[in-house]
Amino acid sequence: MRLGDLAVLVSGRLEHGDPESEISGIQTLAAADSSQASFLANTSYRHLVEDSRAGVILLAEDAFPGIRRPVIRVSDPYLAFALVQRHFHPEPVASGKRHASAVIDPSARLASDVDVAALAVIGPNVRIESGSRIGPGCVIEQGTMIGERCTLHAHSVVTASCVLGRHVVLQPGAVVGSDGFGYAWTGREHLPIPQIGRVVLGDNVEIGANTCIDRGAIDDTVIGNGVKLDNLIQIGHNVRIGDLSIMASQSGISGSTVVGQGCQFGGQVGVAGHVHIGDGCRIAAKSGVLGNLEAGGTYAGIPVMPHRIWLKVSALIARLPELWKRVERGTKEKS
Repeated sequence: MRLGDLAVLVSGRLEHGDPESEISGIQTLAAADSSQASFLANTSYRHLVEDSRAGVILLAEDAFPGIRRPVIRVSDPYLAFALVQRHFHPEPVASGKRHASAVIDPSARLASDVDVAALAVIGPNVRIESGSRIGPGCVIEQGTMIGERCTLHAHSVVTASCVLGRHVVLQPGAVVGSDGFGYAWTGREHLPIPQIGRVVLGDNVEIGANTCIDRGAIDDTVIGNGVKLDNLIQIGHNVRIGDLSIMASQSGISGSTVVGQGCQFGGQVGVAGHVHIGDGCRIAAKSGVLGNLEAGGTYAGIPVMPHRIWLKVSALIARLPELWKRVERGTKEKS
């Protein structure tokens, strides 16, 4: 790709470089050579810029003023990196390949260009739209609907009657539509409650490896458009997650909780059931959410509290042993 075209791709401005020069990919600052581009998104690595052998570096508009080497000035270097990476590594295009070992029920309706890999199983009355790719060992149970250009990686499972929108990605081992954790105590045993709802995934949703999303007990579990879930996440039955929310690994959301739009969860966040989390909330890693959260807030801690308060609490925790000794001394002196 020519540098001039690269600058257009990332909506940037080329400085000190020949627009006709070519690059063959993108690499880290330390590993890039003269045929590759690189980028600086984290100021902690500024020291690597001068020593980098990259053919061009994607830099923020205000970074390294006066630098005399080929750079492309952009508003967001990390976004620019993503655009370049996607250019050099585009998604595979489905072409209708069907492995002989795949099992496809005669009543299933698959667009002509849908790929089905080895040992996949597609059940009765499944519908899969154009451009989708079904990986090795996937299981798609009866009545499921899968939209255009979805990618189900190896051994992912979609159980009966679930709905996947367009451009959905299931990473290896993801399970969509497992039974919700619903039981009634009889006095002698936990009686399983049939879980008859569905899971409905919106468009442009990505579900991480070994993440599980439970079907609803009666109503549906609903994951909004553009939601991104990391690996090893548990979403309970009847949960609703708003558009463009994102969750890091090992988070767990209990049943019937509602998460608003544009929320951000750090790793290992735990949320109790029947909680309402407002739009745009940011929740720090390892937080425990036991009650409703107002929209737009930043929260941390167990139980969760506004982040600014949690910072003060964290600072005090380290001082507790010293404070306790002072209290003990004061108590002994009074006695």
